[in-house]
Amino acid sequence: MVRLRGEAAAASQRRSFSIPEREQSRDEYLRLIQTARASGNERLALVMETICATGIRVGEVGYITVEAARAGRTEIYLKGKIRTILIPRKLCGKLLRYARRQRTGSGKIFLTRRRNPLSRVQIWSEMKKLCAAAGVMESKVFPHNLRHLFARTYDSLYKDIVKLADLLGHSSVNTTRIYLLTDGAEHIWQLERMNLLC
Repeated sequence: MVRLRGEAAAASQRRSFSIPEREQSRDEYLRLIQTARASGNERLALVMETICATGIRVGEVGYITVEAARAGRTEIYLKGKIRTILIPRKLCGKLLRYARRQRTGSGKIFLTRRRNPLSRVQIWSEMKKLCAAAGVMESKVFPHNLRHLFARTYDSLYKDIVKLADLLGHSSVNTTRIYLLTDGAEHIWQLERMNLLC
């Protein structure tokens, strides 16, 4: 195989911009929440809110317990690391009210009808079923996109990538930076404002 000059470098360079067809906007997120509630799936609406308001991974949903909601935080033990998940007060209230309605006095909050922990596959599948009714492209609807929305929202408000990395459980801000890629529209606008053309 013959490589063109610069091809090897291009192959190893990380992506600089996000793909708009895959990134979920705040408006699309809110439509998914409203659609879940309108269809009677309060559990899914609250799972999505929990992921998006805390930045947790979908596989960490099981750490959201009644005890964690009471304390406003929980410890996650994964891959030999410990990290603290902080739960906003308003979300704590929602989680505790939901747990009371489900007659869950302790332990994991998000359970199936048979009282088993809700799996990442179930969450993914239930989210996909909302797409058409919510008017959101399927390519944008993944639990991990809620984590990305959390990161972008935090960054737009606070511009502190180090604290954001801590909240997301990243050991490197380079990983966090991937979550903050934009579609390039702001870059184009900045280039246009430079006005360096004759």
